[in-house]
Amino acid sequence: MKFTFDRDAMIGEIAIAQEIISTKNAGSILSNVSLTASGNALTIKATDVKVSFQATVPVQVLDEGSTTVYCDKLMGILSALPSGEVEFMQQGEDGQQALGVIIRPVGKKIKFEMRTMSEEKFPDVAVSEDAPYFEVAAKEIKEMIAQTVFAVSSDETRYFMNGVYFEKQGDKLNMVATDGRRMGFSSKEILAGVPDFPAAIIHPKVLGIVLKHCPDEGNISMAIVDKMVFFKFGSYRFGAALIDGQFPAYGRVIPTSQAYHITVSKDELVAAMKRVALMVDKKAGRIYFNMEDGLLRITSRQSDLGSADEEIAAEYDGDAMSIAMNFRYIDEPLRVISGDKITFEFTEEMKAVTMRPEPASHYFHIIMPMQKEA
Repeated sequence: MKFTFDRDAMIGEIAIAQEIISTKNAGSILSNVSLTASGNALTIKATDVKVSFQATVPVQVLDEGSTTVYCDKLMGILSALPSGEVEFMQQGEDGQQALGVIIRPVGKKIKFEMRTMSEEKFPDVAVSEDAPYFEVAAKEIKEMIAQTVFAVSSDETRYFMNGVYFEKQGDKLNMVATDGRRMGFSSKEILAGVPDFPAAIIHPKVLGIVLKHCPDEGNISMAIVDKMVFFKFGSYRFGAALIDGQFPAYGRVIPTSQAYHITVSKDELVAAMKRVALMVDKKAGRIYFNMEDGLLRITSRQSDLGSADEEIAAEYDGDAMSIAMNFRYIDEPLRVISGDKITFEFTEEMKAVTMRPEPASHYFHIIMPMQKEA
C-alpha cells in the first residue's frame, strides 16, 4: 500500500474521523482510522460503534491496499508536517499483521513510522448507499439542529431523552430535545417528495458533526431505516444507531396560551447575563427575572461571595412578577436565537416560560422555573 496526498486537504478529513472516535486507547481498534487506497481514491472510515463516518478523497495511489492506524497520533503527525505533498507507505507484513507505515513529506528529510492494526479487525461501518434517502435543505436542517441539540438530557437513566426527537408531521419536519426541565423545539415546512418515515430519536453526536461540517448551500440526504439514521453530503457519509425508547409526549408541555409577555433587546440581555453570571451559584445556577412596568431586573447571588443586579429596558405592562430560572437554560438558547429582540411568555411564577425570538419564528424554547430560595 502506497499513496501520496496533499497534507492540507487530508488534515480536515482526519479531523472529522477524530471527532467520531471516542477512545484514545492506542491498543483498541476503535481508536484507529481505517484507510483503503484503491483506484485514484482513499476511503477513510471511523466509528465508535454507535456513530460511523466514511469519506472518499482523491489521492495518487501507487500500490493499492488497506490498513488502520491510531487516529489521534496520525492527526498529530499531519498537524506537525509542513504543507505540501505527503507520502504514506505500508511496510512489510508478518502473516496477516502489517508491521507499520512510513509517513514522510515529499522532498523533506522528515520521517515518521507508525504501527498499524489489520483492517480485518476493524468493525463494519454503517454508511449505507442503498437506504431510501430523501433530500432536505441543508441550511434548514442545520437551523433545526442548532435550536435543539444542546437541550438533550445527559441522564443515562432516562436514555430516551439522550437524543433529539425527529418526526414528520403533515407537511412539516419537527425536531425536539428535552432534559425534563427545558425543551428546544423547531419545526420547518418541507419540500415535496419527502416520504413518511418512522419518528426517531437521533444521537446528538452525529447531529453535532452534521451541524459543524455540512455547508449551508444545497441539500443534505437523509434516510431513517432499520433503527439507523444516515446522512450524505459532499463526499461524506455518516450513520448512527437510533436511540430506542418512547420519547415524552412533548406537546403536553407546550403552553396553548400565556397571560403575559416581556420583550427585551437581545444584545442588552446577552450583556446583562454575562455580567450577572459572575455571581451565579455554579451548582444551583439560579437567577431571577424581576419584571415590572417597562423594566426587567436580573439578579443573582453567590451565597459566600455576594450578588449581582442589573436592570434593562423592556416592553412590559403586566403585573409585577419574579421568576427564578436556571441561568444555563437562558444562556444556551441566547447563543443560537437570531434577531434583535427576545420575548419571554409566562403566566405564573411556577409554570412553563416560553422563550422565543421577536417576531416569532420556526422555533422556541420552554423553560421550567425553579423554586425560589427561602
